Amino acid sequence: MGPHNLLPLFLLSLLWVAGAPFRICAFNTQRFAQGKADKADVMDVLVKILSRCDISVLQEVMDAKGKAVPALLAALNSFDSSGPYNYLASPLLGRSNYQERYVFVYRSGKTRLLDAYTYKDDHPDRPDVFAREPYIVRFTLPSKALPDVVLIPQHTMPSKAEAEIDALYDVFLNVRDRWKTEDMIFLGDFNADCGFVAKKRWDQIRLRQQPGFHWLIGDKADTTVRENTRCAYDRIVVHGERCLRAVVPGSAQPFDFPKEYGLSEAEALKISDHYPVEVELNTASDGFQPAGVVLLALAMLSGSGYGI
Repeated sequence: MGPHNLLPLFLLSLLWVAGAPFRICAFNTQRFAQGKADKADVMDVLVKILSRCDISVLQEVMDAKGKAVPALLAALNSFDSSGPYNYLASPLLGRSNYQERYVFVYRSGKTRLLDAYTYKDDHPDRPDVFAREPYIVRFTLPSKALPDVVLIPQHTMPSKAEAEIDALYDVFLNVRDRWKTEDMIFLGDFNADCGFVAKKRWDQIRLRQQPGFHWLIGDKADTTVRENTRCAYDRIVVHGERCLRAVVPGSAQPFDFPKEYGLSEAEALKISDHYPVEVELNTASDGFQPAGVVLLALAMLSGSGYGI
């Protein structure tokens, strides 16, 4: 293939890099371990879901032997050439014998891991409030307007959801003090609905009431797979004006993967009883807008003999 034939491919890649939003997803994978990794139909759907996202924050990963997640990454990299994908897993977190990991799956060609730490759950007023303390990660973004962002996942214990969501404000203060940044995204299965958080209690939850926090997945959303439930368990909360300005309007929503992939409820429940939730961040800088790239591409095509 000569240089002349490569021109359209180059222009398409240029358009994609300049204008494509950066998608961040959170997904409760419901006891993901070797049993699920051994099922081809489950892995097929999981890799399709993860391939939609530049960063996926997985919860309820119970891969104690550390083999299921590498198998998932190998399948994802074989399925999708837009990677390569890499991952970062937290330590096993939890009380007694019930322990989980938070796992961050990311396209290493579009983002870079800057730092990570496990929140020390020893606040003097609220010690040991989290059943699974947050594992906090800072990533770069392909954006001059928002060069990096902090992701703070949380999978709450249902019976303690109110206290844990409220305590995420203490996590916010800790991150701000440690990394001197305001740009954060809290995301995950907060169990933030359907009896676990009473409506009358929302005005006492600091992550909801303190200024600067923007709840992008609303109370009326449905993040559950089962047809007989309608609960906004999974949420995305943004803090920081730069981060908020980067959010693509209307992009924060649950992803109905059963509908997208034509699955019955029974088939979908093999994957998870939760939908992923996602948000897109605009990566176009002020000086290099996608519209400008389109005009440049058209001009180059016109001059190349391809015609328009």
